[in-house]
Amino acid sequence: MTLQAPIDDAGLDAGCCTFGSLVAPAARSVAAGADPRAYAVVGADGIARLDAVVETLDCPSCVPSIEGTLARLEGVLGARVNAGQRRIHLEWDPARVDVERIVAVLGDLGHRIAPYDAARLGGREVDEVGQGLLRALAVAGFAFANVMLVSVAVWAGLAQDMGPGTRAFLHWVSALIAMPAIVYAGRPFFRSALGALRAGTSNMDVPIAIGVSLATAMSLFETTRNGEHVYFDAALGLLFFLLIGRFLDRSLRGRAFAAAQNLLALRAVSALVIGADGNTEVRAIEAVRPGDRVAVATGETVPVDGHVVAGRSEVDASLVTGESLPQAVAPGDLVHAGTVNLAAPIEVETAAAGSQTLLAEIAAMMDRAGQAKARYVRLADRISRVYAPVIHALALAAFAGWMTLGGADWRASLMIAVAVLIVTCPCALGLAVPAVQVGAVGRLLKRGAYVKSGDALERLARIDTVVFDKTGTLTLGRPRLDGIDGGAGDALALAATLARRSTHPLSRAIAAAAGDGAAAEGVHEEPGLGLEAVIGGERVRLGRGDWVGGAAPAAAHAGTEIWLRRGEAPAVRFRFVDAPRPDAAEVVATLKERGLRVILLSGDRRPVVDALADQLGIAEREGECLPSGKIAVLQRLAAEGRRVAMVGDGLNDAPALAAAFVSLSPSTAADVSQTAADVVFRGDALAPVLECWEVARKADALVRQNVTLALGYNLIAVPLAIAGLVTPLIAAIVMSASSLAVTGNALRVQRGR
Repeated sequence: MTLQAPIDDAGLDAGCCTFGSLVAPAARSVAAGADPRAYAVVGADGIARLDAVVETLDCPSCVPSIEGTLARLEGVLGARVNAGQRRIHLEWDPARVDVERIVAVLGDLGHRIAPYDAARLGGREVDEVGQGLLRALAVAGFAFANVMLVSVAVWAGLAQDMGPGTRAFLHWVSALIAMPAIVYAGRPFFRSALGALRAGTSNMDVPIAIGVSLATAMSLFETTRNGEHVYFDAALGLLFFLLIGRFLDRSLRGRAFAAAQNLLALRAVSALVIGADGNTEVRAIEAVRPGDRVAVATGETVPVDGHVVAGRSEVDASLVTGESLPQAVAPGDLVHAGTVNLAAPIEVETAAAGSQTLLAEIAAMMDRAGQAKARYVRLADRISRVYAPVIHALALAAFAGWMTLGGADWRASLMIAVAVLIVTCPCALGLAVPAVQVGAVGRLLKRGAYVKSGDALERLARIDTVVFDKTGTLTLGRPRLDGIDGGAGDALALAATLARRSTHPLSRAIAAAAGDGAAAEGVHEEPGLGLEAVIGGERVRLGRGDWVGGAAPAAAHAGTEIWLRRGEAPAVRFRFVDAPRPDAAEVVATLKERGLRVILLSGDRRPVVDALADQLGIAEREGECLPSGKIAVLQRLAAEGRRVAMVGDGLNDAPALAAAFVSLSPSTAADVSQTAADVVFRGDALAPVLECWEVARKADALVRQNVTLALGYNLIAVPLAIAGLVTPLIAAIVMSASSLAVTGNALRVQRGR
């Protein structure tokens, strides 16, 4: 079954556009410097959408400026920026505003966007912004070292009665070295600051640009009047350490987000298609259509989702199954794009290609999880919005206070104001949450769990109760038909005609036991009850005994069973056996040891539920539970103050998954259940449920640490700067160190078992 991932997050309407139309730009191979306007997609609802990378976004404080400016633009319906990944998602009405206008407004803010492409973000192509930072860093470092040598000579001369002419000469030498270097190395800050000011907003680069400009202007003024002190070394040192912090922060964030960013880089960009005449041609992956036959050589990545039609081999399907052992494939088996053919050539009939593959759907699911804003992110955004006016007021107050009350001259007072401007940067607070959030999502991706909701981990960290469904959740969901009681010889064939219209595990077992055959028309599935159709003028039902009616007395059966009834004839019982997931007992025991309450809710018969619950050590259990009954249990638990994680897979579990505090679903679940779930996990193991909870708790702890660290830094650094105990150079070092500390701490979420 294909993992479904409809767009339903943060204001996106699942009915507005197709999944493929939204992620198509992300799935394409985009050349460096490509025009993002070419990748805007107009959905069936007439709304244009664009996913892009803001290449010049280096600080979270720029996010309110971008989102606020675009929100005020007529025709723009939504602008959501993720500072951690430098991503922007735009929605607008093309009848009221065109994409050129939006790109121009972003340009006025000092920001350049490019189409989102996983290969470029994964490092396969040159990061032009990163290279620009390195060049600016090299210029600032070279000039800083040389100006410091001159400054040392001046300081030594001041102690040894250096003449004013020599001092003036050395100051001019410093000016000649520093001025062009400051103009070049300060461009990343000056551009961003000017763009924000032109738009009538502010960001963290505004105080940096003001501080550097003030220090440089005051130094040049002192040089022209042959003053004793200049601050070219401080201005250059300020830029040097800010650029170091910005470049390292960019690199660290790249590591934190690598798993999500590089996922689409696993895709093939072309496929070898076999024509009807047997000839082959290489096609771009976007040109491959369902039904095309694709040849996959040994060692190549499978380019499409589809079924093997020729050849036998083994594939590395760890991306899909979470298992490291190769998986044998033969004609009829399903393979997915992104898996690697290991043993022998095979031919695959395409079922989905490009943006419709499982790989693209997983990538889009990860992207939405990274872009959504959780509680702490929204808090950081609000703080960043008030940052600029507050900090400018503090700097002005510090200057005025030292001039009037502190007895300092205007030069010293100005340097204190510059230090206040620099040291009070909201970068650490803005990075406190996104770095942890996406790092945690990336770790879970490697473990086979895909987080769909941006605040899913935040909610998962707070749960105290776990409610499990039975079939397909605690069990493998691959029941095997064990026997048929009663009925004529055609009972299996009749049941299979209905079962082929359903994805329920018991329906699949019946269809597998019956083999190939036709499917009935007009089959209706009643969630939690069964299937119904009219065949030959008679009503046929396949499902629960009490719903089917006319169930004949039969010997007790400890396994799962369903009944078939045609018209008024006696019902026929189908018996099944289904093994629990291999680690189900261990996971349940661990959850209970960690203090979580574990409950089993199932629509299956009570004896079957009791048998499995006893086997797994679950004391609280309830059988024959309809969807409404599951919701009632969840509502009762919520009324008791419990925060419940629901784990389920069936069509009947979808309402409960949607009603729970947080929900998880296996990838074999019904499409509607995957849609309702916050997290989807793959493979036969139940361990991803435990892993998700543990990672969520660790992420929550790291977020709290980061927020405390960021707020604590400002509470300590700002008073020290106002008191005149922090120079602009020290302020730059401390501010950069705080951002690096927060990002480095966030990387810890990726460590552990």
